[in-house]
Amino acid sequence: MTESRRISASDLAKSDAREPTPADFEEIPEISDEWFARADLYIGERLIRRGRPKSASPKEAINIRLSPEVLARFKATGRGWQTRIDRALKDWLAAHPEVGGEGG
Repeated sequence: MTESRRISASDLAKSDAREPTPADFEEIPEISDEWFARADLYIGERLIRRGRPKSASPKEAINIRLSPEVLARFKATGRGWQTRIDRALKDWLAAHPEVGGEGG
């Protein structure tokens, strides 16, 4: 016999004849105001993004080589260590106005 037959282990006629019970719907979430608040918002075909708005002056991704001591000290301060490095560099620039800046 060259013909292969796929045999289903389930009885689809029996499954179709079964009436659903409330227990069948227990895992389906309730559609609430909270559910709609988390839903995606479209205006026409355009998806409106949620979350933090885009910054007027976004940071720029770069590669920088730091000494192991500097990196270890900033990382030891926990999450946000890159922001603290940025703040430390801004503080240094403020203390040294003769370096860099416009037309410097």
